[in-house]
Amino acid sequence: MKKEIIEGFTLGWNNYFNCIDFPFVVMFSNNKPEGKTVRLDHEKRCVCSTVYEAINGETLIFDEHSFGCLGGKRFAGFSDKLRPGFEYFLSCGIPGEIEGERYKKSPELVRDLLKERELLTTRGKYMIFKPWKSLDESDEPLIVIFMATPDVLSALFTLANFEGAPLYNVIAPFGSGCAALIENPLRELESPVPRAVIGMFDISARMVVKPNELSFAIPYPKFEQMVLNMDESFLITQRWKDVQNRL
Repeated sequence: MKKEIIEGFTLGWNNYFNCIDFPFVVMFSNNKPEGKTVRLDHEKRCVCSTVYEAINGETLIFDEHSFGCLGGKRFAGFSDKLRPGFEYFLSCGIPGEIEGERYKKSPELVRDLLKERELLTTRGKYMIFKPWKSLDESDEPLIVIFMATPDVLSALFTLANFEGAPLYNVIAPFGSGCAALIENPLRELESPVPRAVIGMFDISARMVVKPNELSFAIPYPKFEQMVLNMDESFLITQRWKDVQNRL
């Protein structure tokens, strides 16, 4: 990771965003780094429940045994499995057997959804959530993740659109919270023009994040472009200063 990006973003975030919560990054490695090994269970099973630990300074290490939910394990690339009857679980359920979440109208729509999404393969034995302030030049992040209020989200969205495609530099695909954090931005890395991903619309994940925040996950090449654009973008205008004053 380039020193100029670490220093440039840190300075820009302090100047334009009043030192509010820094992001964390997602990396993969075959070598286990120092940090907290995550073990999720039935009480705390959602990957999304760990984001504030990373934001608050904890380096989190996930492996194939970390996940309390098959969805999280699959969307991080550690498994090709989903729970039995997943198409009913996500839709109407089966009376007496599976309580449906009713996020899709029918099992057929869920099957169509799964057909559109090729399986991810893991990029390493370990997935790492690392706080921004712990990064150094040896790190190679793939995704940068913010948990953002509407004002901050509007700035990230606008900065993502400062350079790139005419309209669609940010997407919000249907999916779970962990898919928004990990799977979707990893897929964007395979695109010649990676897009940022707004997420945490998953009703099942909403109770483990703050009520006034959504996620904004940026593939690293896009993030680097955004950092280099900060000082010539709208962030230097009075319009942004007016919003910044209430952050």
